[in-house]
Amino acid sequence: MVSAILTSIAGLPSMVTGHRASFGGLLLIIWFMPESPRWLVKVGREEEARFILGRLRGEKDGIAEAEFADIQNIVKLERENSKQTSYWMMFFGIGQGKLHTARRVQLVIWLQILQEWIGIAGITIYGPEIFTIAGIAPADRQWVSGLNDITYMLATLICVFTIDRFGRRVTLYWGAIGQGICCFCAGGLAYATQHASGSYKAHVGGAAVFFVYLYTAIFGATWLTVPWLYPAEIFPLQIRARGNAWGVVGWSIGNGWCVLLLPTIFAQLHEKTLYIFGGVNVLSILVVWALYPETNQRTLEEMNLVFAADSIWNWDAEENFALLKEQNPGLVHAARQASISSPESGVKDVQEKQRERSGSLDL
Repeated sequence: MVSAILTSIAGLPSMVTGHRASFGGLLLIIWFMPESPRWLVKVGREEEARFILGRLRGEKDGIAEAEFADIQNIVKLERENSKQTSYWMMFFGIGQGKLHTARRVQLVIWLQILQEWIGIAGITIYGPEIFTIAGIAPADRQWVSGLNDITYMLATLICVFTIDRFGRRVTLYWGAIGQGICCFCAGGLAYATQHASGSYKAHVGGAAVFFVYLYTAIFGATWLTVPWLYPAEIFPLQIRARGNAWGVVGWSIGNGWCVLLLPTIFAQLHEKTLYIFGGVNVLSILVVWALYPETNQRTLEEMNLVFAADSIWNWDAEENFALLKEQNPGLVHAARQASISSPESGVKDVQEKQRERSGSLDL
């Protein structure tokens, strides 16, 4: 993106070469960056980890010490449960009981796949062709694409102010609605541009470019962020890192799938491919509504209670969670106050309560 802007504005290849060389300098700087405190604790270098946390958080108010203790407890949990929480057992839900880990794994994988198929890869690939159809000169297409990327980057800041205010599900809803509209409009206008002439062609082409810009901005403000945040909010502490890894697996599948298929699809369907992306956006609204529980303002322990329901449907999970809160108000309060060293206490209490109720009914 920066290379394109430098080339089109300055026209100096040496500036572009210098920009690319800066990545080599960045590689050298990396060697002076501190290691992750979590990794240091994991490999037994705890004094180093504590020192780095002190430098990052400061030594006042005991924040660094509290975070260090949390990291130690999480690493301990991972070691104690390593045999019961392997990737294989997570994927198939072996020995997970009411945690329903396999369901959570599938949710994060498919959310990432949806992220790719709602059109960002297609808009990125087909965007320059839309710019060409719109009559933008070859010399200008690079900076137009670069400006689109800058808009994309700035739009990610919107999430900072909206994602906690409206929640994950609403963010995905309005993102999918906006993206779907943009895909249908960009596809239709791209088609109309090819059959227009004179000044009318320039106006229609400009409208198509606008919807490309609007799509990338909406995506940056919504679907770019939530699929990466969601895995960190639904897995228990001892498998949280592995849960995030499953999200990367989903992204790799979705991205690889798109990159391999899109050139062929665009070659056959051209701008009509954008209609497919618009349809996937509509489908994603239904998928999120039916399958994905809200995580906003809920602790990890509360999410364990949400996923305690045996049904895959979100409305059943929320109904079960509401029932647990009504019948056992102390249970959810305990989940909010749960020690980081015992994150599964809520689900275990659920199972014990259910067994007690079943026994009393039998009597």
